[in-house]
Amino acid sequence: RSGGRGEFYKNKYGGGAGRGGNKGGAARGGGSYQSRPASTGGSYADLQRLLQGIDGRQYPAYHSLETVTGKGWFHSNMGFTLMFGRTQSDPFAPPTRARVILPKQRMNLPPDTYSNKLQSIATSDFLLRRLYQACREMGADNSLRGGGGWKSPKGGDIQILQPTQHVLEQSAVQIAKGQGDVIVQLTINLPARGRTVLGAEAYEIFDNVLSQLIQEALFNISVPHLQDHVKIVEDQMWLQSQLDDVGLIAFIRNGAILPRISGVDDGPMPMQEQPTPFQSPATLEKSFVLPRTGENVTGMGVPKGITLICGGGFHGKSTLLQAIQWGVYGAKVPGDGREFCVTNPTAMKVRAEDGRSVQAVDISSFINNLPFDKDTTCFSTSDASGSTSQASNIVEAIELGTKSLLLDEDTCAGNCIFRDEKMKLLIANDKEPISPFINYVGSLKRDLSISTVMVVGAIGELFSVADLVLVMDSYRCEDATLRAKDIVRGSTSQPIPSQSFGNIKNRIVVRDKFDPNGKVKTPRRGLIVYGDTEIDLSSVEQVVSFCQTTAISAYLQKLAAGAGANSKQPLLDVLDALDGLVDSQGLDALAVSQFHGGFTRPRKMEVGAAFNRIRRKGAVHQK
Repeated sequence: RSGGRGEFYKNKYGGGAGRGGNKGGAARGGGSYQSRPASTGGSYADLQRLLQGIDGRQYPAYHSLETVTGKGWFHSNMGFTLMFGRTQSDPFAPPTRARVILPKQRMNLPPDTYSNKLQSIATSDFLLRRLYQACREMGADNSLRGGGGWKSPKGGDIQILQPTQHVLEQSAVQIAKGQGDVIVQLTINLPARGRTVLGAEAYEIFDNVLSQLIQEALFNISVPHLQDHVKIVEDQMWLQSQLDDVGLIAFIRNGAILPRISGVDDGPMPMQEQPTPFQSPATLEKSFVLPRTGENVTGMGVPKGITLICGGGFHGKSTLLQAIQWGVYGAKVPGDGREFCVTNPTAMKVRAEDGRSVQAVDISSFINNLPFDKDTTCFSTSDASGSTSQASNIVEAIELGTKSLLLDEDTCAGNCIFRDEKMKLLIANDKEPISPFINYVGSLKRDLSISTVMVVGAIGELFSVADLVLVMDSYRCEDATLRAKDIVRGSTSQPIPSQSFGNIKNRIVVRDKFDPNGKVKTPRRGLIVYGDTEIDLSSVEQVVSFCQTTAISAYLQKLAAGAGANSKQPLLDVLDALDGLVDSQGLDALAVSQFHGGFTRPRKMEVGAAFNRIRRKGAVHQK
């Protein structure tokens, strides 16, 4: 076999002509396109002439829009430069990525909105939200409409990353480091009729539509609103940075609206539905003076140690835990309802995850003496049970550096949490390979300084190991620690044995195992199609954005390309190196010169979770 698909189409249609091409002539609908070196760009008048010249030619003629690095098409009236990396070769291919650069002098942003990285992230977030909203209101995200037939106009829509309720570093709108230029990265589905160029329509998009979008979203901003946005983001991140020093793992603001619209909409529950504002128990109330606004914020401080969240069904236990688990990202957008609900940034939600892949994890603290002498000091499986998956998730979280474990009884394997006296009488200890989490939670706190927050609705035996017991009653939070301890003192249950957790074995990542060996796609937030395998992140609950999953897939590919790692290197070293690359060069380092506006930065924890779930034997192993 020789040549492959590329040679087949070259022989069938002629070099450079594309499918359906024609070597001769340049008539509308049949003109060929001969590839040429990337342009050095020019003015918008030059861009208009170029589009007039390729109008009606085969669709690959759009490659003429591509420019060499650092060059583009300058719009003199608006003052921005439009750049294209590699344009799409077919109207049915993924849309073309484009970059718009707006110079500092044109944007005229106040220096106190981008003088450091956090301010730049906050300002970029503010501009992204305006851009996304304006794009929808203008209808710029709608495709051309022409009746739906083969030769009807198609494409023409502009798409930009959809922001979440969190203020996160992303690649769609950025402030150039140390310069103040604003960089916008979006996609444009280049318009076509059949598979031919619609040059006039393309120019209409590049000139009028894009100009109007930028004018409305980026030039007509309220500077006081921008500065308020930056200040509230800075104050939330400052508050998160104070938690460790004052002995807290989380803080929930008084007055916060914790309930969400639904399980698929993270917006705040509408006020007409009368959500109950959060109010801290007096025994746990803490106050902070915020440095940027000077305001005082008061709420519940969740101390380091072992905390249980109890209460009846549908009374708000899991809602409070979700506010804690999503507080790891620090800042929420103003108006979210959960502003100043912040958590230790290393906290990890862990759960049972039937069927997941596990590689070389030492789960022997939790599970040992399996039938047929199966080794649990270096445990691997392609189909983990509820208990082995939960044990693996806990051990992996500790390996990744968590200082706070978050659990919900509803999503845990019950036998991995607690084993009651009656079951011990039926199944002797030497016949049960599982040592439950309750036996180790004290050792995790004492020996590894790892706190635990757990939602509990049925296992009262956990009261005996808890430092703090909260009760949610109709979304009102009470400190029930003294009542819980009284119950323990009056109980006839046997004391809970406290076992030493032991040491965590650091594992090695084998770079060659992360070569995609095919296309990489992110069809949804919880799934990466990675060449010939899939990485299931649906149970990694602290991934809050589809674009985080896209970025995680790019982290994996960056490792495969050799960035930040030797052929074999400890997992934590690999993650630190990749994180350092993004710290120094930004998210664009994950897709150099591709103008990729679809990345939202994940935490190191979620990237590590993807490494741990790849279904390739030997990808991760012990030293």
